[in-house]
Amino acid sequence: MSSKQKPQILNTELVASSLLFRVEQVHLQFSNGEERVYERMQGGNRGAVMVVPMLDEHTVLLVKEYAVGTETYELGFVKGLIDPGESAVEAANRELQEEAGFRADSLTHLMEVALAPGYFSSKMQILLAQGLSPSKLEGDEPEPLELVPWPIEDLDGLLARPDFNESRAISALFLARKALKLN
Repeated sequence: MSSKQKPQILNTELVASSLLFRVEQVHLQFSNGEERVYERMQGGNRGAVMVVPMLDEHTVLLVKEYAVGTETYELGFVKGLIDPGESAVEAANRELQEEAGFRADSLTHLMEVALAPGYFSSKMQILLAQGLSPSKLEGDEPEPLELVPWPIEDLDGLLARPDFNESRAISALFLARKALKLN
């Protein structure tokens, strides 16, 4: 563990705001007297989940959906925001039903991850879903998501796909494989 003293926040200023994010400038003074101004995005502090659904012990269920940031259809895992009053487990099961049409009998928390902690405050809970059974809830997706079953042992094949490149999904895949004790 580091014994470094955290910088002192001298001032924060809201510089932009949208429905999802607030951009702040943060004026910091470090323990050596140096001062810097950084920008950070603040989310809604609700948190988010990403779910790695296992159709059976050998098959992971991926979803393909449009990503406006890259203007492409991307392959990844079920994900979404945690609603007020909801736990991460409840949100994971709800998102799984909304996006993939399944509910899980077992949800195992794998890890909390940060997207880019130097600039972004939000964190995501990654969960492994097992014991799936059909159950559909109405979601907020603008179009039906394509479901793509994939053999979890074919790690190289999945990583070779140009549409499977989101860092959180890759992290989730490796965490799930570790939890399932797969090489």
